Amino acid sequence: MGANLKEVRLRIASVKSTTQITKAMKMVSAAKLRKATDRIVQIRPYANQLNSVLQNLAANLGDEMNSSFANQRAIQKALIVVITSDKGLCGGFNANAVKSTKALLNDKYADLAAKGKVDLLTIGKKGYDAFKSSKLKVNNDFGNLFSHLSFEDASKAAEYIMIAFEQKEYDVVEVVYGQFKNAGTQVPTTEQFLPIQTSTAAAGTTKAKSDYMFEPSQEKILNDLVPKILKTQFFRYLLDSNASEHGARMTAMDKATENANELLKSLNIMYNRARQAAITTELTEIVSGAAALSNG
Repeated sequence: MGANLKEVRLRIASVKSTTQITKAMKMVSAAKLRKATDRIVQIRPYANQLNSVLQNLAANLGDEMNSSFANQRAIQKALIVVITSDKGLCGGFNANAVKSTKALLNDKYADLAAKGKVDLLTIGKKGYDAFKSSKLKVNNDFGNLFSHLSFEDASKAAEYIMIAFEQKEYDVVEVVYGQFKNAGTQVPTTEQFLPIQTSTAAAGTTKAKSDYMFEPSQEKILNDLVPKILKTQFFRYLLDSNASEHGARMTAMDKATENANELLKSLNIMYNRARQAAITTELTEIVSGAAALSNG
């Protein structure tokens, strides 16, 4: 019985230690989430407005939109950008991104993947770990962007992708990331980054065609505006994923703390019962011994 009591005491101490860790991680994630949420909330209206301008231009210019990033061509090779976190313990956040990427490979790009015509660019250590052993070429040159997330570093990654698309290394670029809704909801999302989907924008608009006047020129404005919009959009992907990671980790640690507290309750009940049984047994032995001496 003593051995059982000792075992339960050790388990209680271990669970208490784990609870302290999960509580601390929840508090850290909550603080990081507030900062990450502020950043994504601030950039979303700006990014959405820029994207709206681009869609309006695309809808009104149609085939006249002279931008290399809008070139629709037969897909000979594809690039999939997989955005995950550097650390784990964030629920299903990373697993969902990996699952979405595999679904994209197996469904939309199955034929190209079988021919080795799909490359992966991983941002975040967990994505790289998930695909580094695959048969696909995995580029991890920008894998540490989350160590110091900034627009400048994100722009370098976006420029690399844009140049590769311009030079026809890739005919389509897809981005898989976690879209942040709130602390408890992160939506695995896949979006086409390049080429710009002008045909979709043109088909989806119901407004009358506007007569745009370009000053100094349409070509110069598009050459300046489109890269800026694409870089901002790419930065938004990263900010969304960053906020999603911290939200998912805070939720996971909160749930882990709740589970640990429930386990502590069960262990304390088990310990008290075992202790009561041990005391009862000792009393019985004492009484029996006293009775035996009395009879003797």
